[in-house]
Amino acid sequence: MAIRFPFLLAAAMLAGCAHSPPAETAGTRRYGIEPVDTTRDGMSTAATIDSYKADLAQRIYQVNSTRVYTTRPQALLRSVVVLKYAVDGGGNLVRSEIARSNHDRATEATALASLRNSAPFPKPAPHLLRNGRVEMHESWLFNNDGRFQLRSIALVQMNE
Repeated sequence: MAIRFPFLLAAAMLAGCAHSPPAETAGTRRYGIEPVDTTRDGMSTAATIDSYKADLAQRIYQVNSTRVYTTRPQALLRSVVVLKYAVDGGGNLVRSEIARSNHDRATEATALASLRNSAPFPKPAPHLLRNGRVEMHESWLFNNDGRFQLRSIALVQMNE
C-alpha cells in the first residue's frame, strides 16, 4: 500500500495537468472567422466562469482575427503569456497584468494589446460577480510567427 500511494498521487497530479478544450468549443467554432453571438441584450448568456471566459476569448479572436492562428498550435511554442484580468459588471476591462511569461516583450505586448483592444466585453451574469467584478487568468499561446490562440478555446497542440 505504501508503494501505491505515491504512484496514485503522481497519476492524479498528471491527470490534473491535462488540457481538453471545453466540450462546447471543441471542433464547433471556427476561431477568428465566424462571429458567435453569446449575448442577450448585451449580457453574456454564460452560466459559469469558464463559459464566460470562453465567450471573452471568442470576442478577443473576433477583434484580433489577423493575429490568431486557426490551425493546431505548434509542438514547441515561442511563448506562453498568462494574463490576470478583471471585468466589471458592465463588461469593462478594469485591470490587466502579466501573471507569468518567458519575458518575450513582443508577445507580452501583443497579449496585453489584444485584451485591451477587445473591450468592452459582454456583461457578465450577476451571479458570476465577486465584489462587482469577475477576475480571470488566460494563457496566450504564441507560435513562432507571433500569432496566438487562447488556452480556454485553443485547439489541441501538435506532438511534433
